[in-house]
Amino acid sequence: MIDILRDLIAINSVNPSLVPGGNGEAGIARYIAAKLRAMRIDAVLEDALPGRPNVVAVIEGASPGPSLMLCGHSDTVGVEGMAAPFDPVERDGRMYGRGSQDMKGGIAAILGVAQALAKEPLRKGSVVIAIVADEEYKSAGAEALVKTWSADAAVVCEATDLTIGIGHKGFEWVEVTTEGVAAHGSRADDGVDAIAHMGRVLVGLEQLDRSFAARPHPLLGRPSLHASLIHGGRELSTYPDRCTLEVERRTVEGEAPEISLRETAAILDALRAEDPKFRASARCTFTRSPYVTPREHPLPQLLQRAAKTELAAMTFWTDAAILGAAGIPTVIFGPGGEGLHGIDEYVRIDEVFACRDALVALARMYCEGEA
Repeated sequence: MIDILRDLIAINSVNPSLVPGGNGEAGIARYIAAKLRAMRIDAVLEDALPGRPNVVAVIEGASPGPSLMLCGHSDTVGVEGMAAPFDPVERDGRMYGRGSQDMKGGIAAILGVAQALAKEPLRKGSVVIAIVADEEYKSAGAEALVKTWSADAAVVCEATDLTIGIGHKGFEWVEVTTEGVAAHGSRADDGVDAIAHMGRVLVGLEQLDRSFAARPHPLLGRPSLHASLIHGGRELSTYPDRCTLEVERRTVEGEAPEISLRETAAILDALRAEDPKFRASARCTFTRSPYVTPREHPLPQLLQRAAKTELAAMTFWTDAAILGAAGIPTVIFGPGGEGLHGIDEYVRIDEVFACRDALVALARMYCEGEA
């Protein structure tokens, strides 16, 4: 399994939607499919996007029973600033390299489960292996997966430090544009400063973010927002006629879809009422829902018995929300490390083994009838 982890890290699978010219998932998908086929497990490649496939395989038990999906993503973020991102280095119980923690350690654990079940098959039920593309951008892989594949429950093997994730926040991206009037910097009566007007918007957004502290979700914590990107102006001696702000809002269970757009629109309406020269608009550019594992489902408790660890909400969004929305109760569970999206990324090797062992035990408990 650790040889597999090394091989996975050595394969460049940078997401080309994030980094123009990125290698994509085709090479790593072929490698994963070949490993599964070498275990005599049939594996299929299905394009989620042109030339960017998911890998799906089903490990059947001796008789029908519940199905458990083990899901991971094969793409990574970029490698800028890394000296040797695809040269796996093992040191002090850690494996370094791009994607080691996010999430090739989890994929290695999933393939370790496949190895174990190939050697000692389930008495009943089945395990679906699903390694998807594009999670780091817009999750086209998971969206394509749930159109044709399903299961009775699922584990997304993201890096959780072996904590069992039973929920996470969603997010919304909103773009705000303020409009001014371009004029020579000396003609104050002619110009309207779009950047200064955006400053008023930022004050309103900051006040909104502070208000979230008064209404935390019991599991997911408080919503939040931050100003991510801002652009505006032409040159120093010209009043800026346009400024664009991109905001990310983290959402919690129970909040309405596109709530951030409505909150932002309310701020803009109030500013228009104060100043007839204030002109602005907002639009939602992308949204992903929060997710909480169904409270009555036995999956978290079964995995807790197998892993002997705690349940908690995760801070980051995952494909669990897409699986959950498709009717597949899901938890998040995987090996930990450090350096997510950073320059020095590693996964703890002992946790890769521990993750594999817990998932093998879970598969036997869940698929063979202890649920």
